[in-house]
This record gives sequence, C-alpha cells and structure tokens, in this order.
Amino acid sequence: MLKNYFKSAFRSLAKSKLYAAINIIGLSVSLAASVLLLLWVWDELSFDQMHSKGDRIFRASGAIDKEMTKIWSTSAPLAVFGKNELPAVEDACRINTWQETLVDYKGKKFKESVYYVDPSFFSIFDFPLIAGNEKQPFPDKHSIVLSKSLAEKIFGKEEAVGKVVKALEGISFRVSGVIEDIPKNSSIRNDFFIPFDQLNEGRESNPINADWGNFGYDTYFLLKSEVNAKEVGLQLAALHKKNQSSDFFKDLVYLMQPLHKIHLYDPKGDEQGMRQVKIFTLIALVILLIACINYVNLVTARSARRSKEVSVRKVVGANRTHLFLQFLTESLVVFLISMLLSWLFSFLAMPIYNQLSGKEMSFSLFDSRVWALFGAALILVLLMAGIYPAITLSRFNPALGLKGLLPRLGSSGSFRKVLVVLQFTCSVVLIVSTIVIAKQLSFIQNKNLGYDKENILTFGAYNFGKHYAAVRSELENNPSILGVTVSSQGVIDLASATGDIVWEGKPDNMGNFMINQISADRNFLQVLNMRLVEGKGFSGTPADSGYYILNEQAIAQMNIENPVGKTISFHDKPGIIAGVVKDFHFKNMRTAIEPCLIFMNENWGWQAMYVKIKPQQAQQAIAAIETLWKKYNADYDFNYQFMDEAFDNMYKSDMRAGRLFNIFAGIAILLSCLGLFGLVTYTAETKFKEIGIRKTLGASVSNIILLISKDFMKLVGISFILSFPIAWWMMSKWLENYVYRTEIQGWVFIAAGLIAFAIAGLTVCGQSLKAAKNNPIKAIRTE
Repeated sequence: MLKNYFKSAFRSLAKSKLYAAINIIGLSVSLAASVLLLLWVWDELSFDQMHSKGDRIFRASGAIDKEMTKIWSTSAPLAVFGKNELPAVEDACRINTWQETLVDYKGKKFKESVYYVDPSFFSIFDFPLIAGNEKQPFPDKHSIVLSKSLAEKIFGKEEAVGKVVKALEGISFRVSGVIEDIPKNSSIRNDFFIPFDQLNEGRESNPINADWGNFGYDTYFLLKSEVNAKEVGLQLAALHKKNQSSDFFKDLVYLMQPLHKIHLYDPKGDEQGMRQVKIFTLIALVILLIACINYVNLVTARSARRSKEVSVRKVVGANRTHLFLQFLTESLVVFLISMLLSWLFSFLAMPIYNQLSGKEMSFSLFDSRVWALFGAALILVLLMAGIYPAITLSRFNPALGLKGLLPRLGSSGSFRKVLVVLQFTCSVVLIVSTIVIAKQLSFIQNKNLGYDKENILTFGAYNFGKHYAAVRSELENNPSILGVTVSSQGVIDLASATGDIVWEGKPDNMGNFMINQISADRNFLQVLNMRLVEGKGFSGTPADSGYYILNEQAIAQMNIENPVGKTISFHDKPGIIAGVVKDFHFKNMRTAIEPCLIFMNENWGWQAMYVKIKPQQAQQAIAAIETLWKKYNADYDFNYQFMDEAFDNMYKSDMRAGRLFNIFAGIAILLSCLGLFGLVTYTAETKFKEIGIRKTLGASVSNIILLISKDFMKLVGISFILSFPIAWWMMSKWLENYVYRTEIQGWVFIAAGLIAFAIAGLTVCGQSLKAAKNNPIKAIRTE
C-alpha cells in the first residue's frame, strides 16, 4: 500500500511538471535560505559558550554617571582587592590588550598582538594548556604562553616549551606553555600571552596594583554559585570609592556583564548584535512560512483539475483515509525532494555566503540543529501545506466531481486571500526595511565627519614616530604628497579619555566630567582639514606645548565664554586655549560627539600617521612611503589604508548584515510572487468557462485581465495598509542603534509600495494575459 502511495505521488507530480517544479524549487530555496540564515544566527549565539564556568564569569565595567552614558573598563587594583575582600568572588583576572610587539626568534621576526593576563586566566576560562604546567602557566614574569598555531609558526616542528624569544623592544621571554587555538566564536581571542605583572616594569613609584585612576583594563570575575552579580557590582564600587575617595567617583557603579552576553549586548544589557540576530531569525521563519503558503495556494489552484481523479478513486472504493494518505504522501515527496535540493544549494552557496558574512561557517548533515530545522519544516509543511488540502480534497461529493462541478477549497476563498495579504505584508515590510537600511548606510558613508577622509593614507607609525621630523621633511618634499601629520592614536576611533582637567569656574559638583584626549602634531588640523571656529590653533613655535585646542562640545559642556586665551589645567599642567575646533566625529555614529582636547606632546608617542596625497597620484606617494618604510621599519610589513576605507571598516559588520538582508529579503519577495502566482492560477482555472463565455460575447483581453486581477490588487493594497506601520515601527527601533541617523521619510513607503505593486502587477497580469489568450471554444466545448 505504501509503495502505491509513493508511486501515485510521483505519477501525479510528473503529470503536472510546472506545478511540481514551482513547489519544489520554492521549498528547496526557502529551506536552503533558512538554513544559511540560521547558521549565521547559531554562530552568533554560540559566542563564549565553550567555558564550563561561563555562567559564573562576569566582566566588570565602570559607569561613572547616574545616566550610565560614560562606561569604561576597570582599574587594575579592582581584581586584586575584589578577590581578597569580597566573599562572593572566587577568582579574578585582568586582561590588557592594547599593545603589538615584534617577536624575534633566531632572526625570524613576527608582528604579534600582546595580551597581558593574570595566571588565573587559564583556570577561569577553558583555554587548556596542551604543553606546560596548568597550575603555574607563568613561572616568572619573563614567561609567555603561545597558541598552538603561533608556536608552529615560530618554531615549526620543534618543541616550543623552553624556547627563548625576544619581544617588547628586545626583552627575552621563555615559552612556558602552549594552548589550543582559541575558537573563532570567542570574544577573547589572541595567540600571545604575557604575565600581567610585566606591566609593573618601570613603575616603582606608581605600582599598577595601586593605580585606581587608570580604567584601561578588562577585569573578569568568577563568582561563587548562587551569588547576585548586581550586588557584587555595588560592592566593587564601594571598594573602589573606599580606596579612591574622590567626588569624581561619587556615582560610580560597576556593571557586571555575563560572559555569554558580551558579544551581543552592551554592558547595560541593551541589545546590540542581538537585534540583528532577532531580525535574521524572523526573516528565516518568514521565508519558510511563505514557502508553505505557496504550497497551499498551488495545491488549491491545482485542485480543480484533480476533482474527477478524486471522484474516480472514491467510486472504485477509496475511502477518506486512503485519499488523505495519498495527498499527504505527495506533500512528503515534494518536501523530501526539496530537502535534497536544499542540501545541494546550501553546499554550493557556503563559500560565497562566508565571504559575504565574514564568517567561516560550514554546512554539515551531522549537525543536529540542521536536522531539527528540517524536522520542524517537515512538520510545518505537512500540517499547513499537506493536511489542509488533503482533508478538503478527500471530503467532497464524487458525483459532483464527475459532473464537472468543481469543488472550491475553503468555499469563499477567504483563507487563500488572507495568506496572500500575509505574504505581501511581509514583502512590503522587507522592501521598506531594505530601503531604510541602505539609506542609513549611505548616510553614514557620506556624512560630513568634520575632517577629510578622501585621499589620505593612514598607517601605524612604528619607528617613523622616533624619526618623525626627518620622515615628514622627506615626504613633504615629494610632489605627490600634500601634507604629513601624526597623532598618538587613530582619529577615527579615539580610545583615551580623562577627567583630569580643571578650568576657572568649574562647578564643584561637576566631578565626573570626562574629555577625550589626543596628542597630535601642530599641523594635524590643517592636513585633515579640520575647521577652527575660534582662535588660531598651534603657532608652530615651542610655545605649542602649552597650547590646547578644544572642540565645540567641550566648550559647551564646560560652559566657558570667550574661551580663546583662557587658562586651563590638563593633567596638572597649566596651558592656554589656543583655539576651538568645529565638532568632528572621532567615534562611530552610535555615539554622540563628546568633548575632546587636542594637545601637542610627542612623549605620548606618535602612533598613527596620516599622509595627504594629490588625487590620481596615489601610486607615486605609496612608493615614496615604502622606500622610507624599508629604511626605518624594515621588520614590519607596510600595511596602509585610505581613511575612507578605514572609516568604512568600522561599519563592516553593518554593511555585511545589510547585504545579507537584501539578498534574503529578495528571496522572500520572490517566494511571495510564487504565492500570488498560485492564487492567480487557481482563479483562472475556476473562471475557465466564464472567461470563454465572456470572450465569445465580445470581451477584450484587457477586460479579462481586469476581471482576474482586480481582486488581487485589492489584496496587495490591503497589505500596504498593514505593512507600513509595522515597517515604520521596526525600522525606528533599528535606527535607535545610531545617534546620527537618517529619517524615515514618506517617499520610502511610496517607493516600497510602487515596487511591491509593480512586482504583484507583473505576476498577476502575466498569468491573467495567458488565461485571456486561451481559445474560448476550448472552454465551452467541455460543457
């Protein structure tokens, strides 16, 4: 019996090749798209889930104002005092990540980023040592731990433990351990680990474990079981205030962020990446739902042709159970074929998909989550797209079917209309979302940042900083170069701020005022084309070391009138405000412009260089820089970027997500068109005789098209009414990620409506035209 069900199912599909092809392609594409989307979602949700103590690991972040708008990392002593004085803390470790170093082993040199970590790092986190002593990973502060891949890169097949390398400007370190490579879905990722105590070198007068004022370290706490993390945060804040009694920290509170939420949430617990995860999950479900709706509509459309077949089956003895199982088997066959094709599509799409998403995912049939998705999809298809048509087709009167009185599924057809409205509501929402996302990304890329980012090369200075005067002089003599400048950090993403600033009239209760700080060369503003709104800026004389330039936001928050010439104290050094620079963006668009101070002090270290080049002469300028690079930085690769590229890289994840959204939104819209095609096909078949009679009586092709299509366009219109408020709400929420954002203007909805109407119109009119061109004699002759 089962064999006959499958044989009949394949015969039925073979008789209606177009019907079968549309169903199978629609389902297979939707399954593949859903799998790809959910692989991305699963990868995002898997971050930091590999640690056995992960539910007890929390990262502390210091919020210094009541509104929690200013959030830092922590000071170094917090981990030591927290572990020693708070019973709820089982262990703690600190991580400092800011430095890169040149690693030298027997003349082979490698540039590596350095993580300074406490020994407890290897016991709190599950980054197991495969060589070395787990209980004592750092025997002394001149020991290092490497990842397996880095050890192989430096030492080849030689045993790494015991080898000596030079790093941090020639200091000798002995390899004391090797760990497995840290997984890519870890928020903490590095290959080179140095003892945290190494940071104490040269700090005898101000040991790091007594420096409560420097919030430059990530601190992770392992709490005891069933401890309230929020209360621990309050206790840590009280501990900090006890050891550093200052009005500046009167509102300090430590936010305790669970390890598994670091990747997708901010320290306050607000969604960041999690919002994107939810959006992609919703799109995956919408795509799968639309495919099932399509199947219902196409089965419905085809039912008119199958009434006599079902009637004959009933007459020769088939009962409702037999017919129910027959139609259910057909749905199962369609799904199984679609599933096989979806595997093929997924395998073929993975390389391109990884390139678009910036991930390294793989599609595996051994992944239980993939089978869970297929199982859920099968249940959904059978319930929604198999059982409903099967029940309906198996229950009509065979006598009516043999007489040609075709049954109608769902009598009034309202169910199908609801499905089409649902499909196009989803489609219009996706079209609006696509336009708004593209508009926001364009807004970011084209916004005036307060400085030039075109035709400016930027790169790490390294030894150029030590020989800056000579390097600048030689480069400025090159005809392809318009200017050279340098700063202590990259202007696109400043990461240094201080509260150590005093000015006349500063309110006593303004303890937690913070200002971003950047040390730069005297021509910094000119090369980057920043505009001074007051004052003359740096003078080009030795007096510049006592001059400060503030941005408009700093002057506004400090409430200084006629600022130029006023005296302020910065890091206990009095100086004069020499100018006010127009506000410029030195962080991403998710952050409002904050106060900023530019000063000139080469002792802060020249780290980032900027070279302004003449348009169309980039190659000549790069060649000139490379020549000097080989002279001063021979041990380092010359890695440069144009500033506009560096700026775009800040939003690389947003742009990738935008591209993926566009692709999968397009798939959903295409599948919606298949659903509309199914309903038009159904209507054309049920009106087959009516169309023939109307044409015989003189109806034109345009009359027939209008007859068939008017109801569908009404459904599309209803979908507009439903979709516009939903789309506006969704995109308003999404835009809240950005302080500086585009507006959702009326033309967006008009454009989305026109696009959806055009897509629906082409689908409906194309199928209506086909029906209108049928020979009317053929329809009437079947009477």
